[in-house]
Amino acid sequence: MTDKPQTSTDTPSESPADNAAPNTEAEAIIAFLLDHPDFFAEHDELLVSMRIPHQRGDTVSLVERQLKLLRERNIEMRHRLSQLMDVARDNDRLFDKTRRLNLALMDATSLEEIVIAVEDSLRQEFQVPFVSLILFSDNAMPVGRWVTTAEAQKAIGGLIGEKTVCGALREHELAFLFGAEQSKEVGSTAIVTLNHLGLHGVLAIGSRDPQHYKSSVGTLFLNYIADVLGRLLPRFTNALRSVR
Repeated sequence: MTDKPQTSTDTPSESPADNAAPNTEAEAIIAFLLDHPDFFAEHDELLVSMRIPHQRGDTVSLVERQLKLLRERNIEMRHRLSQLMDVARDNDRLFDKTRRLNLALMDATSLEEIVIAVEDSLRQEFQVPFVSLILFSDNAMPVGRWVTTAEAQKAIGGLIGEKTVCGALREHELAFLFGAEQSKEVGSTAIVTLNHLGLHGVLAIGSRDPQHYKSSVGTLFLNYIADVLGRLLPRFTNALRSVR
């Protein structure tokens, strides 16, 4: 009597080739490193970005701790460098705008051209929403906005000086500088005095953002513009009275 053939109910197992498919990319890297044993000695900057565990149980070796700190410092330095590059690009753009404005002021042949150059550049080039150029004179000026020195001292006497003032101003100061309607929209202001051998006026710029012009904000470029204006304004009209 012959045995009947047994039918296996086991599922077919995967072949070794399926289980251990060669990682050709990893093998190529391994082969390359074996052929170039000095690779990391010649490119040691790569070690900062690599993870090489040196654990013994639950402890971490000093080498791995050092590498971790180097990675963190490397990331921090890259972040700081990126910030510095952003600041440098912003300053470069500001310098270029300031240069064009100052050249336009030096090319001006009348007081009207000076006023137009300042207001147009600050509003259009610098994208400043609120601009106020106020000239001091005891006589009526042909163009622009002007007030007597007594009116200026009474309204904004505390803002007139050798230093640029930045931050939030009082209501009556904002109203004097920007007008009653616009003053309601101004959140922060930077104001600089046009001062060269006497007071000739003030230049104020405003933002809707209360934090935009803070007391610590840089005013280098605004001061450059004020320096040029202070020297140019008295040349164009005898009505502009320099007050010491």
